[in-house]
Amino acid sequence: MDLIDQLTNLASRAQKQIGYIQTEEATKTALVMPFINALGYNVFDPTEVVPEFICDIGTKKGEKIDYAIMREGKPIILIECKHVGSDLNINHASQLFRYFHVTDARIAVLTNGVVYRLFTDLEQANKMDERPFLEFDLFNFHENDIVEIKKLSKPSFNIDDLLFAAYNLKYMRAFKKYFGEQFTQPSADFTHFVSKQVYDGVLTTKLKEQFSVLVHRSFHQFLNDKIAMRLRSAMIDTSGQGPLVSDVPSMPEPVAAAEAEGKDIQTTVEETEGFMIVRAILRKMVPVNRVVMRDVQSYCGILLDDNNRKPICRLHFNSSKKYVTLFDIEGGERVDITSLDDLYGMASRIRAAVQKHETKPAAAAAE
Repeated sequence: MDLIDQLTNLASRAQKQIGYIQTEEATKTALVMPFINALGYNVFDPTEVVPEFICDIGTKKGEKIDYAIMREGKPIILIECKHVGSDLNINHASQLFRYFHVTDARIAVLTNGVVYRLFTDLEQANKMDERPFLEFDLFNFHENDIVEIKKLSKPSFNIDDLLFAAYNLKYMRAFKKYFGEQFTQPSADFTHFVSKQVYDGVLTTKLKEQFSVLVHRSFHQFLNDKIAMRLRSAMIDTSGQGPLVSDVPSMPEPVAAAEAEGKDIQTTVEETEGFMIVRAILRKMVPVNRVVMRDVQSYCGILLDDNNRKPICRLHFNSSKKYVTLFDIEGGERVDITSLDDLYGMASRIRAAVQKHETKPAAAAAE
C-alpha cells in the first residue's frame, strides 16, 4: 500500500478515535506509532525505533525523548509527542533542542499526533532551528506533502537529500507566506516595485493610491484567469465540441464585494478554485452563469441563481480542517475534505442539489 493510502486510512481512523484520546500515551499509541509504522519503521523493533530514548546531557541525567528512529545504532530522527489536543509551539520543543545538539540526528519532529512539525539545523550547525522547514497536517494534506514526508521513510531516507529539500522548503514557505500577504493586501513596497515595471513616469501620491487598488485587483484577476485556464479541460464537452470559452466567465472581484458589505472578507485562491470546480461539474446541467459565489465571513457559499434559498454547497476553507456542506438533503450535510480534488468525488451530490432546486417549482405547481 502506498504511503498516501496508509496516511489517508490513518486520518480516517483518527477522526473517529480522536474524541476518545485523553492522554499523551493514548496519542502515541493511536496516532504517532501508526504514523511511524507507515513510514516503514517497525515500532516493535528496538534496532529501528527506541521509545523513551535516553541521552544524558551535562548535569541533566535520565531525560527522555519520546521516540528515536535508529539506523546502524545511531538516532537519525527524534520525535517529541504532545497530547492530541495540544497546540504546538517552540516552547514544547526544549528536549528536542537539547537532544538535537548532542546526538547524530539531523531531523527533529514535534507532533500532537495530527500535526507534525519538522526541524533541522539550516541556520546554525548542530543547533535545531526555531522554525520548522515543513508542517504536515494529517487531516489536511496534499500530494505534494506526501512527496516530502516520504523522504523520511525507511526506504527513501537519505540525509543529504532531506537537508537539500529542507533548505528549499524553508524558503518556499517564506515566499508563499509573502505572496499570500501581498495577495490579501499588497504592501507599499510591493505596489511600488510592480508599478515601476509598467510605468516610467514619476509616481505621485495620487498615482500610488490608484495603482495600489489596481495592483490588488490585477493580482486577483491574474490568479483567477490561471485557475479558469486550468479548469477548462474539466469543462470540455464529451461530444468532442471542445471547451466553450464563454462558459468560463471572468470572476467577480471579491474585494469589491467585501467592501459593498462593509466586512473584512477576502476570497482565497482555494475558494475561487473550488467555485470553478463546482461550475465545471454543473456545466452540462445549467448555464454556468446561474452558479454564483457569495463569500461571507464563515464560509464561501455557492448558490443557484444567486438565491439564498437555492444553496448548492458551502466551502469551509478558513481553518486547518477543511470541509464542505452539501445540500442534496434538507438542512445540508458536512463532508470533510483533504484536497480540492475531493470535490470531483462529490459531483453526483452537487448535481443532486441543483436537481432538487430545479424540480421544486414543478412540484409546487402540481400541488
